[in-house]
Amino acid sequence: MESELFEIETGERPIVVDITELVAQFCADRGDGLVSIFVPHATAGLAVIETGAGSDDDLLAAIDDVLPTRGGRWRHDHGSRGHGRDHVMPAFVAPSLTVPVIDGLLQLGTWQSITIVDPNVDNPHRSVRLSFLPG
Repeated sequence: MESELFEIETGERPIVVDITELVAQFCADRGDGLVSIFVPHATAGLAVIETGAGSDDDLLAAIDDVLPTRGGRWRHDHGSRGHGRDHVMPAFVAPSLTVPVIDGLLQLGTWQSITIVDPNVDNPHRSVRLSFLPG
């Protein structure tokens, strides 16, 4: 297995960051196999979605609908307002995913992109581990 850690700046607002090109470059010339993508954070996740057509904002709005920052419902109470929900979010948007690779190319659908989903405004710096398992 080949593995590498990359640093991603997500900023200080909830955001969906497209990392498809980073993952594609990592997989290029590696042949057939699986790429594992993992964010080692308790308040971020990964999603395969269409980007650039409003889906990014729709996903963040859906997270806010399901896990609202308002209302004082979260027992986890350090960090910014609503930070407790950020620690619950990875149960809904998992911190890892796997994508097949054939001849060094990601086997994504036409409109699919690999994204980091980061609603946490307290941590603008994220890491993502890419691991390639040849097959």
